[in-house]
Amino acid sequence: MKHSATAAAALACLACMGAHAEPGTLDKAKASGTITLAYRESSIPFSYLGADTKPTGFGWEICGRIVEQVKKATGRADLQVATQAVTSQNRIPLLMNGTVDIECGSTTNNTARSKQVAFSVNYFYTGTRLLVKAGSPVRALADLKGKRVVSTVGTTNFQVLRKVNAERDLGFELLGAKDHAESALLVQQERADAFGMDDILLFGLRASSPDPAALAIVGEPLQVEPYAIMLRKDDPAFKKLVDDTVAALMKSGEFEALYKKWFLSPIPPRGINLNAPMSPELRDNLKQLSDKPAV
Repeated sequence: MKHSATAAAALACLACMGAHAEPGTLDKAKASGTITLAYRESSIPFSYLGADTKPTGFGWEICGRIVEQVKKATGRADLQVATQAVTSQNRIPLLMNGTVDIECGSTTNNTARSKQVAFSVNYFYTGTRLLVKAGSPVRALADLKGKRVVSTVGTTNFQVLRKVNAERDLGFELLGAKDHAESALLVQQERADAFGMDDILLFGLRASSPDPAALAIVGEPLQVEPYAIMLRKDDPAFKKLVDDTVAALMKSGEFEALYKKWFLSPIPPRGINLNAPMSPELRDNLKQLSDKPAV
């Protein structure tokens, strides 16, 4: 009798826990009639504010395709899309606490973050390089001794630069900025000698600056890391929908058309072409459809 009572209590406890479990993203969207997309304000060309102050970009368009599939899966053709700006520092907490449902930006898929959140099939690969003033003596990491290097707080790039500075005894001062736009501004104002960030974001920031010719991107990539759409952990139904959507884009050729639009053609707000060919790693992943994280 004692064992039976204990078992019954355990079952009741499990039922109670289940009753209070967070609903999956699809259930949440169906019940509320809304899905909230997170965007970045200056992660050109992935997710940023256009001339109309509305989110736009490569990642943003892919998330738009995901929303269309969410409408079908939930039977909510009237599904409303709410938007929320996020930063490198608050994007993971806001996703985990349910403020946003999916992040459409330039977030690196790595093993540390995968303990807190989940990622889609990888949809870009990039490496940390340096943005400097044109004519700067800084052309590589070895030139940074005694210099001021800025990176955006909350990014993997900031961590990589801090680590390589210590391991190689490079002797530069590492500064932290709140976002990519502020980091680039510190270089433009000569308050920092270099901005270390994902090379593709540096291309975007340079292209959108008042005088692109005044800036240069230098150095060999420190490491190659994947970007992916970020979503909540332990939500297999939503992850499958997201992965299936990205995979379908890659298999159909629509992904390559979107890539050409955002990386090999003039883009808003100033109609500048990034001229950034698809990397071998991304080309391979159009076939592999991997969500493998960086270490």
